[in-house]
Amino acid sequence: MPRPFRRFDRLVRLALVATVALLGAPRDLHAASGPVRVVRIDSIIQPVAGEHLVDALAEADRDGAAALVVELDTPGGLLTSTRTITEAMLAAETPVVVWVYPDGAQAASAGFFILMAADFAVMAPATNTGAAHPVGGAGETIEGVMGDKVEHDAAATIRALAARRGRNVEKAEEAVRKSISFTAEEARAAGLIDLVAPDFAALVAGLDGRTFEKPQGRERKLALAGAAVERRELSTFRRLLSTLIHPNIAYLLMTLGMLGLYFELSHPGAIFPGVVGGICLLLGLYAMSILPVDFAGVALILLALALFLAEIKVTSYGLLTLGGIVSLALGSLLLFKSADPALRASFTLVVPVAIAFAAVAIFLARLAFRAQSRRPVTGSDGLVGAHAVARTELAPAGKVFVQGEIWNAVSEAEAPRGAEVEILAVDGMTLRVRPVAHA
Repeated sequence: MPRPFRRFDRLVRLALVATVALLGAPRDLHAASGPVRVVRIDSIIQPVAGEHLVDALAEADRDGAAALVVELDTPGGLLTSTRTITEAMLAAETPVVVWVYPDGAQAASAGFFILMAADFAVMAPATNTGAAHPVGGAGETIEGVMGDKVEHDAAATIRALAARRGRNVEKAEEAVRKSISFTAEEARAAGLIDLVAPDFAALVAGLDGRTFEKPQGRERKLALAGAAVERRELSTFRRLLSTLIHPNIAYLLMTLGMLGLYFELSHPGAIFPGVVGGICLLLGLYAMSILPVDFAGVALILLALALFLAEIKVTSYGLLTLGGIVSLALGSLLLFKSADPALRASFTLVVPVAIAFAAVAIFLARLAFRAQSRRPVTGSDGLVGAHAVARTELAPAGKVFVQGEIWNAVSEAEAPRGAEVEILAVDGMTLRVRPVAHA
């Protein structure tokens, strides 16, 4: 082959090799140069926290952020909100770093699923994660076919998340099936997290330059060093809603609302307790619409309110109040049908609230009983038992003076003018009286 053709053939071969190499390379190590966005979730996992994180991911994708760092500290939460968060994290173009922070924080139950869904899982020292086994409404293990279905579903979810991120699938599944918890060091040794970082500087130093795949099959490099850090805080309105969506706060609002309405119904015209009670009750109902509520608990609490109101009108010698206390306590314990402690009212709160509500109910009932048993002081009934002065001789009829008025009177015995008499009864416009004997 002539030399010019051999050179041309060599160039063609080199071009083909280069083309094949370029086309076959799946790596794209371009590092994003945008800011690092930081959000914090330090509440139970609920719709407000989910919306906050989903919005932060959308903004990070739009602005080309280098990463989204989620500072996580949660005891657990709602499964629906957890799924919303994990789906958004998997679909986002921005790499997500979930950091269990600060020291002493936890990512338990639902928080463990969020940690496993992260592109990079980081924990601060003295933190823990895991304990994600599904349980029943009273904290018990779910038995039978339903228990198997719930457990298998949760286990499959955590296996899929762990495999997607290249983490230890077996250890992740143990956290679900056996409710095992891990410290930060144990999770790192088990291959569940990528790094143990005590502060943000250590997090940046430990993760900068690491690679990740987003979307699947496209490998990119994490660029955190020197990037601007921008925190995205909860708005005031969302912070208020997040505070309301807590079982203890919702329970307090419900009980305060019922107490205010109870006071208004037992003492009509007070107005202020009724207005405050109505507002608290509506806010409590908003929280109840989001939290997992057992309607049997709600019915028992409403029964307690009815019994307390009945005590005002019916003389039961405290039996209705006792029934109301028992109904309120049972309803409070059954109000939330979740085994997750983060989604139940605290027992140490339920007992004092039930006692305080009962004390107020007994106090108001005593006031009502005293008002009903007190002798009338106005009108014709208020004259009975009062003392009057004879304006004329009573023999036995005459006139007497009482409470600034002159009345016709008939006496049981004769009495001279100026004598003091006691009113026995009111008969139309005539008083029946008798002389007062003086020692």
